[in-house]
Parts: sequence; C-alpha cells; structure tokens
Amino acid sequence: MINKSFRQLALAVTIALFIPAVATSQVNVSAAPELSIYRESAAKINALVHTKLEVRFDYAKCYLYGKAWVTLKPHFYATDSLQLDAKGMEIKNVSLISGKSLLPLKYSYDGRSLRINLGREYNRDEKYTVFIDYVSKPNELKAEGSQAIRDAKGLYFINPDGSDKDKPVQIWTQGETEASSVWFPTIDRPNQKTTSEISMTVPAKYESLSNGKQVSRKLNNDGTRTDTWKMDLPHAPYLFMMAVGDFKIFKDKWRDLHVDYYLEPAYAPYAKQIFGHTPEMMEFFSKKLGVDFPWNKYAQIVVRDFVSGAMENTTATIHGEFVQATDRQLLDENEGEDVIVHELFHQWFGDYVTTESWSNLTVNESFANFSEVLWREYKYGKDEGDAVNYKDMQRYLSSPEDAEKHLVRFHYKNKDDMFDLVSYQKGGRIVNMLRNYLGEEAFFKGLNLYLKQNAFKATEAHQLRLALEQVSGKDLNWFFNQWYFNSGHPVLNISYHWDEAAKIQKIFLSQTQEGSAFKLPLAVDVYANGKGERYNFFVTNKKDTLVIKLNSKPDLVNVDAEKTLLAEKKDNKTLQELTFQYFNAPLYVDRLEALDSCSTAQQTHEGARSVMLAGLKDKYHGLRIFALNNIDLNDSITQASALPLIREIAASDPKTLVRAAALQNLASMRDPSNRPIFDTALKSRSYSVQAAALAGVIMLNPDDAFPIAKNLEKGSRGELTKAVMAAYTYGGGEDELTFFSDSFDKAGLQDKVEMATPYLSILARAGDTGVVNRRITDFKKIGVENRKYGIDVYMLDLFESFLQVKQEMAKNASAQQKKELEEQIKHISAAIAELKKTDS
Repeated sequence: MINKSFRQLALAVTIALFIPAVATSQVNVSAAPELSIYRESAAKINALVHTKLEVRFDYAKCYLYGKAWVTLKPHFYATDSLQLDAKGMEIKNVSLISGKSLLPLKYSYDGRSLRINLGREYNRDEKYTVFIDYVSKPNELKAEGSQAIRDAKGLYFINPDGSDKDKPVQIWTQGETEASSVWFPTIDRPNQKTTSEISMTVPAKYESLSNGKQVSRKLNNDGTRTDTWKMDLPHAPYLFMMAVGDFKIFKDKWRDLHVDYYLEPAYAPYAKQIFGHTPEMMEFFSKKLGVDFPWNKYAQIVVRDFVSGAMENTTATIHGEFVQATDRQLLDENEGEDVIVHELFHQWFGDYVTTESWSNLTVNESFANFSEVLWREYKYGKDEGDAVNYKDMQRYLSSPEDAEKHLVRFHYKNKDDMFDLVSYQKGGRIVNMLRNYLGEEAFFKGLNLYLKQNAFKATEAHQLRLALEQVSGKDLNWFFNQWYFNSGHPVLNISYHWDEAAKIQKIFLSQTQEGSAFKLPLAVDVYANGKGERYNFFVTNKKDTLVIKLNSKPDLVNVDAEKTLLAEKKDNKTLQELTFQYFNAPLYVDRLEALDSCSTAQQTHEGARSVMLAGLKDKYHGLRIFALNNIDLNDSITQASALPLIREIAASDPKTLVRAAALQNLASMRDPSNRPIFDTALKSRSYSVQAAALAGVIMLNPDDAFPIAKNLEKGSRGELTKAVMAAYTYGGGEDELTFFSDSFDKAGLQDKVEMATPYLSILARAGDTGVVNRRITDFKKIGVENRKYGIDVYMLDLFESFLQVKQEMAKNASAQQKKELEEQIKHISAAIAELKKTDS
C-alpha cells in the first residue's frame, strides 16, 4: 500500500518551506497504555480454505446484500466452533452445508464477531462449509480511521445518487488492515489465506473488477449484469477487492497475461501514457527476482475519494485519483509512476508472500518501497535510483519521533500506525543496505529463495534473514538485531588528519547518538594522484580511527563511498575537497553534497562558483534544478557566466521541470530583456513551463499578465492554475471567483494550501458574505485538520492579515456594505479563535 499519509508526509516537506515547524512530543506508555500491549500474531484455530461470495448493491441505502459460502478446516487442534469477523452486519442466516441441504447452526453475534457452534467436533483433516446470508451496512458502522488509512468501513459508495455532477458513481472496497470483514464474513487476519470466487450483480451499464480472472459475464432481465471473478490461488482476506463504475478499460498484455487499466472516460486516452510501463516492470521484476509474476492477470483501477494512496489487492490494484493525468501533465512528470511500481512489487512481497502480522509489516512495505529505487535505477539510470533512495532517507531522518521505533515492533496503539516512515522509508533503506552488504547476486538469490520457500504463506522477518543467510553463507543476526529489532540510526561526526611525516591518513569516526554503537560496514574511497582506490572497513565502536597508509596527501577521502548508509552525517570536508568531490566522485549524492555545501558557502569563492556553474549542466536533471534554485546571481562574476546558460536551459533543456526552474530564476531577476523568453515559453504545452513564464510576466508587468491568464485559464491544471490565480490577484475581481471556486474544489490538500493566499486576495474584493464565509470555513477546516503539519499556524497568519483588510474596508463603507463586512469580520474572527485553540 501507498497510503495517503505518506503523500501528505511528502507534502509536509514541501509545506515546511513556508510554514513554521511544529514541535511534536513522543508518546509514552503511561500516556498511552495501549503501547504496553504485546501485539502477537493471530492464533490460527480454523484455517480458511475457500471463500465464495454472491453480492448485489442497494445504491439508495448504501447496502450490500450478500451470501457467503466459507470453507474451512481446523488448523491443527480439533474444534467444534468457529469465530468469524463480521463488522456492522445484519445476519439473516447461518447454516452448515450438508450436501444440497442447509443445516441451521446456533450462533451469537455482537456486531463485530460471529461466533458459531458447528454442532460437532472437526479434526484437521476435515473441511466444512458454512453458509451465511447477510447485509453489509458500511455507512452505519462506527469505524475509526487513522493517520495512515483515513477510514475503515471497508465498502464505499461514491456519489451513489449521482447528485454531484462532477463526480462519477462508484463502488469500491479497501480491506487493509482488517476492513474486508465489513463486506464479507471471514477470519480477517493477514496470516490467513483462501482461494476465492466473487459474483457481483451490478448495473449493466457499469464495469466491474475483482480478484483473479473473470469467468462469466451474464446479462439479467432487470437491467443488471452478474460478473463472476475467480481466484484459484490462496491470498489473504485483506487483499480481496471489488470495484464498480463507469470505467473505460485499456487492454494491455505481459507475455500471455491480460494487463488492464481502468480509468474514468475522460482519462482513458492517456491510459498507455500513465500505466504503459507496467508490462516492462513485470518483466523486469520477474527476471530480477527469478520468480515470474505469480498470478493469472493484473489490473489497475483508478477511483475517486480513495481513503489511502493505493492498495495492492491481489491481481487488482486500486489507485487514488492522483495518478490520473492528461498528456500535458505527463510532459512534466508521471506522479503516479513510483506508486505503480510500489503496488506491482507487492504482488510478490505482500500478496504472494504475506506478513504474518502487522508487527512484521516490513516484509511487505519495506520491499515495495525499495522497489521504487530498483525500477528507477533500471529504467532511468543510477542517479535516478540514488535520488529516490536519498530523498526517502531524508524523510525518515527529518522525523525524530520515528527514530524511537523498531522496524519490527510488537507494541503499537493502532495496527494502522505501522504504516509509517519506519515501515516504508527507513525499511526501504535497510533493504537497500542489505543489498549493498551482500552484493547484488547473493541478495537477489536470497530473495528468490525466500519467495520460493514461502510461496502463498505468511512470514516474519526471521524467514527473510534465514534465506539470505542460506544463500550468502553470512551470519546476519547482528544486522537484523540492529536494524530490524532495534530503533534509531547512527549519528556520525567524521573528521580527518593527514600525517605528512608518517604518510598516514587518519579518519576519526564518532557515533554521537545515545545508546550503543552501530556496527557499520563502511567503504572509503581515497583519491590521490588522479585516481581513486577503495578501502573497506567494519566499524564497531562509538569512536573509531581508520588508518590508511598512502604515498602522498590525498585530494579527497570519501567516507561511505557507496552512499547507502542510513545515518545522519556531519562530514568535515573543506570547500576545496568538496569541489574536488563534485568533479571526481561518481554518485548522485557525492555531487549533491558538494552542490549543497557550495550553495551555502560564499559563491564568490572560485571553487564554489565552479561547482554551482557545473551543476547547471549536471547530467541528472534533479541536480540541474537544485543548482538553478540555489545559484547566487547577485555575484556579478557568477551572473555573467550563468545567465547565458540559464537562458539556454529555459529555452531548450529536455526536461520541462528544469526549463520551468530556469524560467523561475529569470523571473526573480525582473529583467525586461527576458520578456521574449517568457513569451516563447507561454506557447509550451507544459503546465509547469507556462506557469513559470506567466510568473515572469507578472514580475515584469502585472497588467500584461491578466489577459494572458484569461487565455490560459481554460483547461489549466496544477502549477498553471496557481499561476493564473496569482495573475488574477493583480487585476481580478468577483468575475474570477468562479475560476477560484472550481479550481479549489478539485484540488488536493497541498494545492488548496498554496491557493489560500491568492484566493483570500480575491475574496478581499468580494462583497458576497456567503461566498467569503464559506471559504473561510473551508480554509479553517484545512488548518484544524492538518495542524500536525503546521498548516493551522499558516492559516492563522493569513486570516489575521485578511481580517485587517476587511476592518480597513469597513471604515469607509456604505451602511449596507458595512453590515456585510461586519458579518464577514465576525466570521473571520471566530475562525481565528478556533485556529488559536489548535495552536495552543
């Protein structure tokens, strides 16, 4: 799963650029007694064997009418009873299947668990089938979501009465962690696996999707159709899924398997551009792992209002709507590509082999996170893979409270809390360190063994360790004890001393984190006399001195040369050494470290200037953007060298996001001679390029920007929408409110926050109190609901400025205008008071 909270955590990094940080406190056991509970793997009394479902839907009531045939057998010990999870249901019949007869069974039901007396004792060699007639009522269930998964009612009716003309009518499910039991009775635990057959009766005008192959599609006489989907290999209940709606299906193929993409009709023309790498991903992962994609089809479907980012249901991944994009949006980047990779890799790590408990979620999510690096390396080169790895490492390191958590942990408040920066970002980096320590061949042979030994089973981290040990011949207890079953990470202070007399290079390593030392395999590259040489060490102490005998003083000593170590590092290199590093060390992080240090140093220094200028031409587009965003054009020598290059980049760089960054750089200069560059860029099909060009025109002449924005308004998206809004703050009024309103309603959280400033600027000129107050309520709600990101503080600052504007307007207003303004002032003041409560 990619969950929405992780997209929001990425958002927090962006928002942190303009919102003050908010302190967070670590939860302790005394404040949260749930943390003292040992979260053991669920005991297996009965084992699921096969699940057959027949369901139909009541759109008016948001009900599912279901019939379930659940086949089980005792796991080991004989038993005469069965307990199924069945949340918020109406149970109409519970019977034992006996030939063609139904034998009623005694049962009790408390609204969450269905306890059934089987009538006699069964032993582990005996299968039995229980029939249950039930009604699922998800909207009547009191189910709390979490930060990771916003809701837990399992079954969702989206716009069921069609009243929202801008939203399709859809039904979809979301089972992880244990919400499948809202729409069918089961043993809703990840260590259970069952084959399945699901028959859905749906309006004939809609398409359906479920696990496995569609084995029948039957038209009924009442305008409905019954589709049956069959999964003949066992999978966990949380991976069951259904979706129904007006989808267009793009049919693709991998080898002999169907690979289908379900999208809203408006996005169907772009299906191949959005999802088209999927067959290549399937081939790459099949070969890399030595285990072919294990299922009988693969489909991906995009739905509205999904409660998480995406979900890896077996053979049928659900994506949130953020992956849908037009061809123009995809010119800039395919925001969904990492998610597409992540969910596909789960088909092996999570679906084929599944965590036995949420405590061991790492065997699912850490691998799926790691797969994003694998794919980027393969498809776009090592720099791209390293960039993904580095960014995820920084996300984890920027969250001190997560350093307190074990990767495998048996104490948590809510099972959904396991879906965090530790299971994903930290865990992915740990897997990458394992890969680096063992070497490519041993690591992937170990994964191959792990998958084959545990196919269609549930596992914990120890089974991964044992498989990797069996292949490599290396003991990995130290690694797993340190990284999987302990918390934190090393905090390294690295310093250097060259002893000219003895011709010895000393490297002083100090681990300054609290607690014991981390054991660290460490590669060190030493550059001297025009060449580099690799030295390998194994560091075991809080303070270590590494000694290297050389013929002459080195130009650079590069510790953690492979740049895979999960650690906070203070590396005390000189500017001269960092300059050498940029031009000689090969990796993305080597060059980023040099650029970062040189960008904060005096760029009048010749070495720093040379690095920043070289960064503008770096082979990796992400570093070109970094250099553009950080080069100091106030220095006349730098400006003279950089400006021609920046103008060239703005006109012709192959990456639109780099061109946009160059245009933003030129816009900040407010130089009229750049106007022709902006005018040319306004003709681009890239939203980001057009947005940056429009920003340039705004900086030069806001009056010119207004009519340009009018021409760009229709069909604008993303950055261009925000640039149009910015232009309207200079020349717009109430006539532009419709554009603001429509854009805001369609935007995601991050865009809504970024729209706040221009939106309030237009609302300052609005006389309609209802319009003003409704949006103030919306912005206040965003602040209150996202105070963990500091958005409440940001909104509070905006509201206080907005209040002053309205108060000034009221001083010179007519009687009627003053009355309207006083109502607005009252509403704004109340919103400020509420935000201050959350801020206190």
